[in-house]
Amino acid sequence: MNSTQGLVFDAYGTLLDVHSVATTAEELFPGRGEEISRLWRDKQIEYTRLVSLSDPNDAGSRHYQSFESLTRASLEYVLKRLGLPLHTDSIESLMHRYRRLRPFAEVKSVLTSLAQFQLPMVVLSNGSREMLKAVMANAELIDFFDRLISADEVRQFKTSPKLYALGPQALGHAAQQLLFVSSNGWDAMGAAWFGYQTCWINRAGLPSETIGLAPSRVGSDLSCVLEMVQAQRRQS
Repeated sequence: MNSTQGLVFDAYGTLLDVHSVATTAEELFPGRGEEISRLWRDKQIEYTRLVSLSDPNDAGSRHYQSFESLTRASLEYVLKRLGLPLHTDSIESLMHRYRRLRPFAEVKSVLTSLAQFQLPMVVLSNGSREMLKAVMANAELIDFFDRLISADEVRQFKTSPKLYALGPQALGHAAQQLLFVSSNGWDAMGAAWFGYQTCWINRAGLPSETIGLAPSRVGSDLSCVLEMVQAQRRQS
């Protein structure tokens, strides 16, 4: 395995708990909070794939909408599907909460430890520029990273190679020298296909994907990234 020269992190679901919106959803729609959160996330990812795959020649312009726009649209769809009222105040409250997602418990301490190795670290996310900046600042994570890279830059969502290519471009190293970290198995696979070393943060205890390349490492939380970097440093 190549020695890691930089770290590339997914944001939503990896650093930030997307289902922390369930608390607000439960307050607004008692008994439906977890269901709203789960369906919202599924539809959000479905919409990112739909607009990317539907663009001719992978141009990323005809159908592209920002992640924030698709997040709102997917929320409205879910409320309609569940037969819940589409009150503007409720939608705005949930969108406001999405810009204030909680980081997972171990994230700050792991990032603090990783910073001691002086490896460049970036976020590579589907998130729109302003949405990503807001949520990372609110979670007090933004200062750990050299750059927040948004899908807006190429107008394509994951698993587009155009988006994955922004990591090596930003860090000045080949993908094989970079470790891509994601809690989404499909995202880790897409990054592995592109050429990254990968660490799959399997927070949900899911089975491994049954196609594609296996991740370089699997862990239940972000501490496995620190362990991987530490092991490489001991061997070097």
